[in-house]
Amino acid sequence: QVQLVESGGGLVQAGGSLRLSCSASERTFTRYSMGWFRQAPGKEREFVGGISKNGINTNAADSVKGRFTISRDNAKTLYLQMNNLEPEDTAVYFCAASSTFWSAPTSAVAYDYWGRGTQVTVSS
Repeated sequence: QVQLVESGGGLVQAGGSLRLSCSASERTFTRYSMGWFRQAPGKEREFVGGISKNGINTNAADSVKGRFTISRDNAKTLYLQMNNLEPEDTAVYFCAASSTFWSAPTSAVAYDYWGRGTQVTVSS
């Protein structure tokens, strides 16, 4: 059982930046590809970006490419650097871990473990 805890959310003005972190309890953190998802009120959960088990390959949704960067370190932490934030980025952000896939899958059903989320609010 992997426990994931997100942090770093908050309120920011449009054009600002935030860095989200996701801490994992699992010592063998590299067994998992990791993804970030978000869910806005009244909308479905959507893939934001992810990173492969070895931390080399990343992928991101078109809506955040060029603005968001995903990374991970050996200390069991996943990051989401968010720059040039827009009001449309307002959502609860979740991190998730997948044991099955080497690269981060874009479908939520492919993930085995989820954090509880952290709120990001971008004001215009």
